[in-house]
Amino acid sequence: MPVPFFDLTRQFEAIRADVEAAVDDVLSSQRCIGGPHVKELESALAEEVGVAHAVGVSSGTDALLASLMALDIGPGDEVITSPFTFFAPIGSILRVGARPVFVDIDPATFNLDASKIEEALSPKTKAILPVHLFGQACDMTAISAIAEAHDLAVVEDMAQALGATHQGRPVGSFGSTGCVSFFPTKNLGAAGDGGMIFCDDDELAARIRRVCRHGAEPKYHHVEVGGNFRLDALQAAILNVKRAHLARWNEARRGHAAFYDRAFGDVEAVRTPVVAEENDSVFNQYTIRVSHRDRLRRRLRERGIGTNIYYPEPLHTQPALAGLGYGEGDFPRAERACREVLALPVFPELEEEERQEVVGVISEIALD
Repeated sequence: MPVPFFDLTRQFEAIRADVEAAVDDVLSSQRCIGGPHVKELESALAEEVGVAHAVGVSSGTDALLASLMALDIGPGDEVITSPFTFFAPIGSILRVGARPVFVDIDPATFNLDASKIEEALSPKTKAILPVHLFGQACDMTAISAIAEAHDLAVVEDMAQALGATHQGRPVGSFGSTGCVSFFPTKNLGAAGDGGMIFCDDDELAARIRRVCRHGAEPKYHHVEVGGNFRLDALQAAILNVKRAHLARWNEARRGHAAFYDRAFGDVEAVRTPVVAEENDSVFNQYTIRVSHRDRLRRRLRERGIGTNIYYPEPLHTQPALAGLGYGEGDFPRAERACREVLALPVFPELEEEERQEVVGVISEIALD
């Protein structure tokens, strides 16, 4: 049977009535910017993450950008981050005029290898930007200790990891800020772009809110240059409906992951994801490693099984970043991951028969 990589229509049909009612409430009131839906979402998610403040913003990318701006990171500064992730963290660092400094990944978890951070530090280092990739936390115990020892800010990119924990503590609560994306395919997805910044510092939170509103405080009195990074009320209303289901959806993802782990246990050609003992992943992606990835993916496509590659090329070899001076071979673990990773269907509404089909076909191909 064909198996989609992701099917958002299944989720929507299950909550259609509630979503339509929430959208109608916004449209009827015409309070489309700010308002009670945004405040409700901010308050609820701040409580879930365990921080004092949450600021709704226009996207996960803008969450990163506004965080860096509010932390006064700019020209002449360096930010430590990963070469194996989406482009948004790097683009945000460059947009404030700072320089991204890459550190290779842990080959087991795909996350930034904390043991390599200190050797990449310089007098220009201002922050660390760890990315909690595929729904699993970075080693925030080690990263936080390094940041404290060297007086560095930490901006957590938790775009794929809302609900994940490290040593029982939610991601987004460790750093100076935590930045989540509400892109539709995320664990908590909007009907378009959206994001949120988590922060436990009152003064920094106030600065973030000001930066997100053109640097104005009060309105029309601009004390700095900011941007228009607001989360609109329609997206907040939809997210408030979905938020009530997030724990159940995350548990479904964990269930799918556990099924795959067991099923591929005896398939030597397939290396399943490793979740660190101190972590609880929410599996925004379920990413296997296979030596002949492109061949496997082609065969799966022929059988109607959807997959995706996160990510086919590391950041340090991207044409847009040639000026940073990195080259092929600089971060071999990230480069190897780009050749081997393959994400399988793991969305919450995936049916048992579909999971079995994925496993059956991959096992058959791997053994032929």
